[in-house]
Amino acid sequence: MTYIHELPDWPNLRWSDEQLAQPLAAVRHRQGRLIGHMEALGFPLREEAVLQALTEDVVKSSEIEGEVLDREQVRSSIARRLGMDIGGLVEADRHVEGVVEMMLDATQNYAQPLTAERLFGWHAALFPTGRSGMSRITVGAWRTAEAGPMQVVSGPIGRERVHYEAPASERLDADMSRFLDWFETAAPDPVLKAGIAHLWFVTIHPFDDGNGRIARAIADLALARAEGTAQRFYSMSAQIRTERKAYYDMLERAQKGDLDITPWLLWFIGCLDRAFDGAEVILASVMRKARFWESVAGQSLNERQRKVVNRLLDGFEGKLTNAKWAAITKASSDTALRDINDLLRRGILEKEPAGGRSTSYSLVLPES
Repeated sequence: MTYIHELPDWPNLRWSDEQLAQPLAAVRHRQGRLIGHMEALGFPLREEAVLQALTEDVVKSSEIEGEVLDREQVRSSIARRLGMDIGGLVEADRHVEGVVEMMLDATQNYAQPLTAERLFGWHAALFPTGRSGMSRITVGAWRTAEAGPMQVVSGPIGRERVHYEAPASERLDADMSRFLDWFETAAPDPVLKAGIAHLWFVTIHPFDDGNGRIARAIADLALARAEGTAQRFYSMSAQIRTERKAYYDMLERAQKGDLDITPWLLWFIGCLDRAFDGAEVILASVMRKARFWESVAGQSLNERQRKVVNRLLDGFEGKLTNAKWAAITKASSDTALRDINDLLRRGILEKEPAGGRSTSYSLVLPES
């Protein structure tokens, strides 16, 4: 099997401007309209939309790699770092803090040059203990020969399937220098640059672990440059998570093909276009939240009630029960029941039809 990094002309990637022109123009037009629409929102709504989009981006980028982060920790970490006053913040563990630190550096400091030292900082933030799972890895530096060939493998032991083998470690300094020089000096359309950079970086695969997450952070940085704003209103990673199988299939096909990456770029542009649909979902959620708080304006909610109501507005998983209320607010069962009954009397909560031991509650939302 020959991979594209083994071809004589690597890394002179090429693509068909003719095939890409129409879909690229369409996605750039939609991108501009989305940014204009979101920036026309009032500051509190825009801030909430940014918080939701960034939270989704961090959570879903990790999910692509099979890692589940605590959404409330992620949301709280982002809000703290951006100075947002959202109330009900929770402590985040150092791994969550590291993932958030990388993503915010990529998107909020998008104008700063992408350098090897910056990538080393991102990698160290992703692996604060120096380990990936139980294995010790090289952190904050390119992978070394001691770890053996860098392969992407699936399947049970004894029947493994090698999807990809990365360049040898002794090439990494030269390969990454060339990539970083290109990223800062080449002038393709910024959306195309995001797609090219994503594929190029994961093809080099310079780290022992975390290459996919860092590749997506690089793409987000390039997209922020394309938009000229640090405010994020959609999540490319969330869309990639939805299309994870196609994502890995397209990467594998591109890495085993020739240097014409037009099919990969067509998929990347289409995925970005579909990610914009997620911005509409975020906007609807933000507007629903704003309408709710307007509908209860003048009513006093205690800190526990406000915390749980916000969790419900942000997309509570499963059913809200007395036990879950007590766990979320770290209150007794009796206190939780008093809080719930108070909101039931005021028509802010309602009981779900099932009763008895299955009693659960939902928010009464104002009509659009």
